[in-house]
Amino acid sequence: MECYCGSKKEFNECCEPFLDGDSKPSTPEELMRSRYSAYVIGNVEYIINTAVEENRYPDDAVLIEEFSRTVSWLKLEVLQAKESMVEFKAYYRDNEGIKVQHERSIFVYEDGVWLYKDGKHFNSKIERNEPCPCGSGKKYKKCCETKQNN
Repeated sequence: MECYCGSKKEFNECCEPFLDGDSKPSTPEELMRSRYSAYVIGNVEYIINTAVEENRYPDDAVLIEEFSRTVSWLKLEVLQAKESMVEFKAYYRDNEGIKVQHERSIFVYEDGVWLYKDGKHFNSKIERNEPCPCGSGKKYKKCCETKQNN
C-alpha cells in the first residue's frame, strides 16, 4: 500500500516504522510526513509525542482523535522543506466539503530527535483550476467545488 503522506513509497518503508516506534525521522520533512500519516490513521499518541514537551497537551488527545475521525484526509502537498522548516498543504473533506490546511511548520532537534515546535497557518483556499484534491483527475471547479455549491 502506498504511504498516506504522498511520498510514492510503500507505507511499510516510509511512515509506518516511525509510527510503530521502530525508527525516528531523520529530517523535519520525514517527521511532518509521518505526523500527517498519524492524523490519517488516528495515531494520536504519535502526534502528541512528536511535539516539543512544552506543547504536549494530553487533554488535546480527545480533540485530535475526534478531528481525525470526522474528516477524510485526501492528500499532502509539501511546498518546501528547508533546514528546520516545512511548508505544506494538507487537504481533507469534512461535512462542509473539501478544506485545505496550509501551514509553515517549525521543527527543533532535541536529544537526538526531531520534534514539531509550532507553525504559522495561512488562509488558503483551493483554486478553481487546480487539480481536484479528491484525486478524480478533474479540475476542482468541474468536480468537488460544484458538489459543494449545490
